[in-house]
Parts: sequence; structure tokens; C-alpha cells
Amino acid sequence: MSWGFESEPEVAAELEWVEAFVRDEIEPVDLVVEHAWNPRDPVRNALIRPLQEKVKERRLWACHLGPELGGEGYGQLRLALLNEKLGRTHSGPVVFGCQAPDSGNAEILAHYGTDFLKKTYLEPLIAGDIVSSFSMTEPHGGSDPTGFRTTAVLDGDEWVINGEKWFSSHALFAEFLIVMAVTEPDAEPHRSMSMFVVPADTPGIQRVRDTSVWGHDEPVGTHQYLRYHDVRIPAENILGERGEGFAVAQTRLGGGRIHHAMRTVGLVTAAFEMMKRRAVSRTSRGRRLAEQQLVQAMIADTWIELTQFRLLVLQTAWKIDRYQDYRKVRADIAAVKAAMPKVLADAAGRAIQIHGSLGISKELPFGKWVLESYHMGLADGATEIHKVNLAQALLRGTEPDDGLFPPYILPTRRAESRERYAEVLAAAADDGETP
Repeated sequence: MSWGFESEPEVAAELEWVEAFVRDEIEPVDLVVEHAWNPRDPVRNALIRPLQEKVKERRLWACHLGPELGGEGYGQLRLALLNEKLGRTHSGPVVFGCQAPDSGNAEILAHYGTDFLKKTYLEPLIAGDIVSSFSMTEPHGGSDPTGFRTTAVLDGDEWVINGEKWFSSHALFAEFLIVMAVTEPDAEPHRSMSMFVVPADTPGIQRVRDTSVWGHDEPVGTHQYLRYHDVRIPAENILGERGEGFAVAQTRLGGGRIHHAMRTVGLVTAAFEMMKRRAVSRTSRGRRLAEQQLVQAMIADTWIELTQFRLLVLQTAWKIDRYQDYRKVRADIAAVKAAMPKVLADAAGRAIQIHGSLGISKELPFGKWVLESYHMGLADGATEIHKVNLAQALLRGTEPDDGLFPPYILPTRRAESRERYAEVLAAAADDGETP
């Protein structure tokens, strides 16, 4: 049996290059690009596209996808080590071609798209020429998609979509949307929906309003509240079979959740590094902050939580690679998703405290990261739902005990042990020793 926590030399060297590239090339771009997802911004294109070419030359582009799709086919464990480096930046995932929601949408198209859909949408998406939107959540649906009301009805050789979708991610920039709608209203809830590719310029799509997120300073919200009114798309734009919408969604949501966690490790690491630097640089009452016990406790607690979370993420990534089936790792992914918001909120909050008024100002990113922790608690399913799912998975198969007291109370176990070793105890007593 072999076990270790070290990367192969070539992987370690590659990660060192990525870390330097992120620090020296991508982080400066973050400070001048308004939104890395916007391919219509000439400043963004002038700065980000040359970096993307460097990444492609290093064969680090779209590493979550297989070689047949233009990626490098990294397993999730190796991808986790890469995403840790990218997660501390705004532009990093875009520069490396693995940004949400496009990464998950690409996986859906790769698994379920027709040849036409792959040629028309998947190829330019993977190339980084366009971006996409995931249009699933509804205003009244929340974390329960079984309550969705948007419908798609087959009319000849076209699907007709009607309904409303809230918070369609990056719809402001998208060339196409992946939409979930009810197609089998009489089926049981998890077999009632299907997914579709909808071109963003299709007649009948009404942009009710753009939605901004606290902590993000772009002048126009990039997520949109959309209304679909008799939106007609070709019948072949369905992804998978009728009623397979939930199964199709899991193709992206399982990976999306763990990828969010990988990147969050990077954010927490960045906060931790700044905490340490401030602690050894700043004095109060004649002593460095690093010498104050409460500050030392913050540093220690943050490192413990970060290390625990990182190991949970890496273990989950390893399990995904081993089983090649997200269904077998659902409990692990739920645990990662549930742990993520608190780890980020705690680290960012402590970083604010150690930096004082500077920490709460917009001259440092900690306030944004606190708000981001709440975003992480809602994206791809609310934390509470994941805790419920995790608990149910952990309890499944556990048999209840009969009797008034549980069989593992110490008096019962002690009696069982004395009975098991009765001869030894009797012999010891005959020898004059106290059993």
C-alpha cells in the first residue's frame, strides 16, 4: 500500500509556474478589468486573451475536459490543486478556461448535445470565444426544483417555452442559455423536467431586469431575471431524453460544487496569508499583534479550519476520480458544500478584525469575501439542504437499537467483557490476584 501527500515532481513544477503566473500576470489584470466574463469588452480582450494563449501553450487550458474536447483531462484531485491557485483571483478561471457556469455547461453539452449543438455552441465555448448562462432557478422555486413552473411543450418540430427564471447566471453576456423546464407534468417530480439549449437572441426572451450581487462592483448586474414568452426552439435542442432534466443537471452540479470548494481554498489561503503578514507588521500597545494571544488564536483557528477543509476537498476529489460516478460521492460533495461558507466567512472576518478599519474598507477585499461566503452558501443549493442530504446519507443503513438502554452503555459492555474473559478472571482470582 502506498500513501502520501506529495505531488509528482512534474506536477509540483507545474503548480509553481501557475502560482507565479497568477501572482505576476493575473492578479494585476484583476485590478483593471471590469468583468472577466465579458467577451465584448475590448480592454478585457486585450489583457486576458494573450494570457489565455500562454495557458494554452503550457497545455493548461480547460483541464477539466478530456483531450477529445480540447482539454487536458485532469482528474479532480489534480484539478483541485490547480483551482486552489486560481481561486484567489477574479480572472484566473477565465484565463485558464474553467470558469463557471461555462465549465459545467460544457460538460452537459459534451455528454448530451447533438453534433449540431456541439459544433454551434460547445466548440466556441471551449475555445473561450463565447460565454453561456445556466437558467434554472425560478422566483418561487428556491432550493426545491420540484416546484418549478416553467414549461416546454412540443409543438410539431419545435419546443415552446413559457415561464420565468430568476438569477440566470451571466445572462448579460451569454450567447446561449441552458434552460430547465417541465415537459412531463404528470410524471413524478424527478422525472418531470427536461433541459434545453436556447440561443440568447431567440424571440420571446424578455429581460425583466439585471441583477447585481453585493460585493461585486460592476455597474450593471450580470445575472438576469428572465421571462420566457412563447420562446420557440428546434426540437433537437433538448439535452438528453425527455424527463431527464434532473440527471442532466447533476452532470454539472456535482462538479460545480466541488470546483467552487477548490477555488474557495484559494480565497481562504489568501486571507490567511494577509492575516499573518499584518500580525507580524502591526503593533498595538507596544507589542506586535502576533504577540497578542487573541490574535494568535485567530491565526491558529484559521489554519486549522483551512487545513481541515482543504483535506476534505482533496479527499472528495480523490473519491470522484476513484468511482467516476458523482452519485457515489454525493454525501462527500454535500459535506464540502456545507462546510465551505463558514470556513470562508470565518477567515475573512478574522482578517478584517486583524486589519482593523483598513480591513473593513474597500482598500482590501475582505468585506467582499464575507459577502461571497453567503453567495457560496446559496450557489448550487442552500447549505441547509446539503446538511439535510448529508445527514440522511450518513444515517441510511444504521439499524435502531431495541431495549430501554443502548447496548453500548458501559455497564452492559463491562458485563459482556467479564463474561468473555471469565476463565482468565477466575484463574487470576485463584492465584490471589484481584480480578
